[in-house]
Amino acid sequence: MTIWLSIGILFTFAAIAFVIYRWGNMKCIGVTPVRNFTFIAILFTSGLDVGLIMFPLTEFAGYADIASSPEYGFSNPLAIEFGFWAFFIWAFYFLTCFYFCVIEPRVKFFEISIIKFINNLVIIGTCAFTAYLLLTNLPWYLPGLGDGETLVGSFYLIVFLVIATAVYSSTNIRYVKILSLGSSWLFLALIAIMWAGAFLTDNSSVGEFFTTFALLGDYFTNLHRFVLPLNDYHEFYLFWWFAWSIMIGQFTARFVGGMRTYQVLAAMMVFPSIPIAVWFSVLYYYSANAIPTAGFYNLAMVIVGVTFVINSLDSLVRLYTDNLNLTVQRFGKARYVIGNIVLLSGLTLLFKLDFLQIQWVGALAIGLILGCFAYILLTHYRKVADIERSPKANKIDFTKIELAN
Repeated sequence: MTIWLSIGILFTFAAIAFVIYRWGNMKCIGVTPVRNFTFIAILFTSGLDVGLIMFPLTEFAGYADIASSPEYGFSNPLAIEFGFWAFFIWAFYFLTCFYFCVIEPRVKFFEISIIKFINNLVIIGTCAFTAYLLLTNLPWYLPGLGDGETLVGSFYLIVFLVIATAVYSSTNIRYVKILSLGSSWLFLALIAIMWAGAFLTDNSSVGEFFTTFALLGDYFTNLHRFVLPLNDYHEFYLFWWFAWSIMIGQFTARFVGGMRTYQVLAAMMVFPSIPIAVWFSVLYYYSANAIPTAGFYNLAMVIVGVTFVINSLDSLVRLYTDNLNLTVQRFGKARYVIGNIVLLSGLTLLFKLDFLQIQWVGALAIGLILGCFAYILLTHYRKVADIERSPKANKIDFTKIELAN
């Protein structure tokens, strides 16, 4: 699996370099273009889930324990956490976003029946894994509902309600935009509240924030170390990112509003990384200084994390139901909602039972990416080589872009 992952990573970055060299200055137009701020909000909240909120506080100590994990010794826990979540790996999303915006309309690889089926297995599996992550982290953040370690009925009920809300939200595209913007503002509010709680007290100062934030510099000086997996846990993260990459690219490609290719890459790598960097710096300060988060802070993180899960799931449910023609128009709202709730709830339990693993889903995604490249070389090489602009089918949306701005 490590070799397969490494092949996927190296191919992805080589493909990104080629795209920037060949089409770096081309305008990218999606079929439903939106304002750039809305696009970034959709990208950010669709591409991240509850793990961003809930994982860091449980992981910093592990990254600091270099006696047990000497491979982390080259840097500090904050830089390592950032390296697992931000900047370089967001380029995965850029590649797939560019592909679905510019190349797929001409190639139609993902419209091949068997490819469409496998791609939607990846989407559905990743949806269920997202719900599973929420389920497994709730005991740590809401110990008052249990003993802080084991899962109780209340946690299963919370996750079931989250799935149900996301499925219902997916019935109308306007909810996607509302949730994306709302999630972004909630996340920024959470950062501000916890930042103030850490650095505007008698025992601290704003200067402490900048001292902590500066630790992120280690990530950029050790950027090369994060390209290939450091260990099994980093490998898990990278497979997880690959599992997300195709569907996030497919979803966000429709919203690109006329940015040039290099601008799309910059937007995807830089803009999401800024709030992540601030957020992780705040959390690391809490962790390093043993500042308790029990009570209000944990509850606030759960609320924002749940909102992220709903936003991610509703985007992806809408994506796979559109792909498979399992739409509200075809089956009616009641059957659509019930069917998707049963499907995602069942798969979430399979992850809980270790019957499914996200590494398998990520490996399938890598296979699709490599298979797409081979398909282009064998059947559509000249058509892709002649690309000079976004597909003509998207040009009708220039008027929408003008109106939106």
